[in-house]
Amino acid sequence: MNSPWEIDNAHLIIRLLLSVLLGGLIGFERERKNHAAGLRTHTLVCLGSCLIMMLSMYGFADFVNEPNVRLDPARLAAQVITGVGFLGAGTILFTGKSITGLTTAASIWVVMAIGLTVGAGFYLPAVFSVIMVLLILWGLNIVEKRFVNHRSDCSFTITTSGDGLRIDDVQRLLTARGVKLVKVRFAESEYSSDDPEAKQRRIAMTVVLPDKGHLLEVADELSKIQGVIGVAVE
Repeated sequence: MNSPWEIDNAHLIIRLLLSVLLGGLIGFERERKNHAAGLRTHTLVCLGSCLIMMLSMYGFADFVNEPNVRLDPARLAAQVITGVGFLGAGTILFTGKSITGLTTAASIWVVMAIGLTVGAGFYLPAVFSVIMVLLILWGLNIVEKRFVNHRSDCSFTITTSGDGLRIDDVQRLLTARGVKLVKVRFAESEYSSDDPEAKQRRIAMTVVLPDKGHLLEVADELSKIQGVIGVAVE
């Protein structure tokens, strides 16, 4: 390959296969965690980016010697960077309480860059980037779970019978569990009976849990408080 505008078929195949392998490694990590974009999505993005990069570099070699023609190998690559942003945006979800999919969107963007890098023939940076991405996705995930405190908003609806529930009991339980009470609302059901025990009271609470893994335990302890006949969690 004496000309920078020419490449043989063997190197074309090598670059395409390498892009599939590198993109597949990152996609496999996402697939294992059941994310929206997994093995096939990442592999296809990396392969397509590599193909477009090679097309941009070598696909117009016949026009190099034409008058008034100036080739720019980075032009198509720049369009790929813009286009993949829409694909990544499709993996980001807003659930009303939190935003998910940002890491997967970022991994798609990085896979695109790796595909362009392989297509341009920079094998070492591409391989090293994949190693770094996998270390970030695996290693930092472990670090976050161990050292980062993920607070979670939850809603509890407590149904009580009559006036048997003492609010102090609920407050003490929440304090002991490290649960922060954000909002509370009281509602009393209407019954035709004059018996105070027949009346039901509902307490809707929005709380912040220090660890969502203890959600069921908190709900179970609330249900055991005297006067509570039901606990619903959202």
